[in-house]
Amino acid sequence: MLRYTLFGLIAWCLFACQPTETKQASTAAEETNTAAAISDQPERTETTPAFVEQLEQAHAKADFRTHAAIQFDLELLFGGKKRFEGTVTLSTDSGKGLLTEKSGRQLFYLKDSIYYAPDDERKPSSLRFTAYTWSYFFLLPYKLSDPGTQWQDYANKTLNGEGYLAEKLSFASGTGDAPDDWYIVYADTENQLIEVAAYIVTARQSQAEAEEDPHAIQYGDYRAIGGIPIAHQWTFWGWRTAEGLTDKLGSATLSNVRFLKNVEDLFTPPPGFIAG
Repeated sequence: MLRYTLFGLIAWCLFACQPTETKQASTAAEETNTAAAISDQPERTETTPAFVEQLEQAHAKADFRTHAAIQFDLELLFGGKKRFEGTVTLSTDSGKGLLTEKSGRQLFYLKDSIYYAPDDERKPSSLRFTAYTWSYFFLLPYKLSDPGTQWQDYANKTLNGEGYLAEKLSFASGTGDAPDDWYIVYADTENQLIEVAAYIVTARQSQAEAEEDPHAIQYGDYRAIGGIPIAHQWTFWGWRTAEGLTDKLGSATLSNVRFLKNVEDLFTPPPGFIAG
């Protein structure tokens, strides 16, 4: 099974959602990252950094994993256009997912494979993008100690005039599709919830080139669902080391978030669905 970095697909999403003048970069990123998969990887065996432990405890990761699955309605806008509207259902171990659009069209993923209806006209690369990207966005707080993650202190803990807990994430050589990517994760100093993750995309370009155009995802409107804090608003931004968050690129709203108990057949694709 292929393994991918925690944030690689997040980075690719914002490349894919850029205006027309950046479509060339989008295509390059798509060719490299469309196979990104969520898998139920074991936790790291080495000592987990205190920063990560703080964040995982704040996000109630242990409690989150006691549930079989979680479901929410998602409306996503980029450039004033609706990119997705429907219901997302995810196993809490991140190995299975089902995205049901408002029209009723379904898209499944089981670890690194997707399943879609024969009459779905979208390209397999686009389907994989849809299946895994929004899932990664949601599961971010529960994937911080995946194998291959490397954390170090980040000196500049100020973002747009506000102070944060902040550390830099990089990856061990050979980890995932883009081990040269790096990420800056900002967490609230009082409640340790993730507020922003800035990142670069090294697909088809050097690290130096990627550092010329970093982006960020911001999490907001946290609400307790069964005692577990869940961000109900996502905002996507440009990001610069000195300036912080710059141009707004898109947004997403989550609603009707609920945990599920009976999921035995929920993630089973209907007969005739195509595996990709």
